[in-house]
Amino acid sequence: MNRKVRVRFAPSPTGGLHLGGVRTVLFNYLFAKQNGGDFIVRIEDTDQGRFVTGAEEYIFNTLKWCGLEPDESPIHGGPFAPYRQSERKAGYRRYAEQLVKEGYAYYAFDTPADLDAMRIQFKSAENPSPQYNQNIREKMKNSLTLNAADVSKLLAEHVPHVVRIKMPLNETVSFTDMIRGEVSFHTSQVDDKVLLKADGMPTYHLAVVVDDYLMKISHAFRGEEWLPSAPVHVLLWKYLGWEADMPQWAHLPLILKPDGNGKLSKRDGDRLGFPVFAMNWTDPATHETTTGFKEKGFLPEAFVNLLAMLGWNDGTDREIFSLPELIEKFSMERVHKGGAKFDYEKAKWYNHEWIRKLGVKSLEFGVRSEFEKAGIQITDGVLLGKVIGLVKDRCTLLPDFVQQGAFFFQSPGSIDIDAVKPKWDDDRNMFFTELIRAYALSTLWETHDLEKEFKELAAANQLKPGDLMLPFRIMLVGGKFGPGVFDIAAIIGKEETIQRIKHTLQLLQL
Repeated sequence: MNRKVRVRFAPSPTGGLHLGGVRTVLFNYLFAKQNGGDFIVRIEDTDQGRFVTGAEEYIFNTLKWCGLEPDESPIHGGPFAPYRQSERKAGYRRYAEQLVKEGYAYYAFDTPADLDAMRIQFKSAENPSPQYNQNIREKMKNSLTLNAADVSKLLAEHVPHVVRIKMPLNETVSFTDMIRGEVSFHTSQVDDKVLLKADGMPTYHLAVVVDDYLMKISHAFRGEEWLPSAPVHVLLWKYLGWEADMPQWAHLPLILKPDGNGKLSKRDGDRLGFPVFAMNWTDPATHETTTGFKEKGFLPEAFVNLLAMLGWNDGTDREIFSLPELIEKFSMERVHKGGAKFDYEKAKWYNHEWIRKLGVKSLEFGVRSEFEKAGIQITDGVLLGKVIGLVKDRCTLLPDFVQQGAFFFQSPGSIDIDAVKPKWDDDRNMFFTELIRAYALSTLWETHDLEKEFKELAAANQLKPGDLMLPFRIMLVGGKFGPGVFDIAAIIGKEETIQRIKHTLQLLQL
């Protein structure tokens, strides 16, 4: 059956967006765009207890930064609104009631105390964590164990209750995963999940099926941690009579810790010193800020590129792809089954490659922001462009532009005199004293003119230019770094160059 490709990302607004979540967005987006389809963002806020103020806005800001904006969402609108599950609450009970009526679900009146007692009463060495399943439901307070009159009375009195799916006995539930092929589960291994909570809100299990059906979702891509829930969802599609419209599934591999031992978490990033969230996230309760890739100095092009390569490749050794190139090349068949280890050094390599690849104009805004954060106001856009062009091959993260280029806009805050002193002597002192006079008289101030004058003066003093370049560099930039030293002198100008040489000579005499 051919139908329009419609995919969705359905995050819960509970905090910062993990890079694994952004990769799920990316794979959805690439598949949709490649197939002329729609990419939808639906906010799954059915668990109001976990709702965090500001998290939804953060999600959309992240997607905007990444260039992965949806076609339909709570803020973009669309023909299947509303796109927040909390605003669709009224419709879910009808489907839960339908499932109860047809024998696929049941009312459960157990109190929290009843559930705690169950976990203690039925705990054993073979079953250390009892679940509400096929065996235990017959011993609990629900519409399967109570008579019809008692159930009607409890409902009429609005006694708190949930609706649970009634997992069938001794069946195998199978479906075809686009990445993993045929996947099967035995129903004895799956508990009777809650579909509708006591507050009338659906759980993820009911809401995701109902909303995917009503929004005509054709493909459902999500992390492999959702695989254990898949049999519940497959059965719900069948029980609600929508099996023919069930989306194709793909469960994406996990992003693993650098050592490959388990799923990458925010704690791992904190412990190992790298970001795990796409952008800075400030917890409104604790006011703790978690640094994101954006604020660390990553370009969105590099971030998207590195995420695509975590669990996918195009079958070649190629690693650098723009978003349009990813749209063209992406295929779910080339997504790996196994988890992908996150390597922060490799992530930085992608950023370095993209800094080198992008033109000066594309980098200007981000670089200017970094200088301003460092307290350096840029008033000369032409100068900024020259500096970016000179130093970008030396930069891995955007803040590196400040370290590699601040001396173009202000005199160095410190001079590494200790790197000059060991080989400093009267001959070198005389050379730089004469260089000041020569540069002061110079009518030409281009890179090649400055280099020619420097080398001719060195020859006249019977000194090797190579022995003089390091001191000259340290005089101009403060340390052993930066682009070509004559390029630096040409850009900062005659007056500033002479002043920096004089300043260092004074320090050497102290």
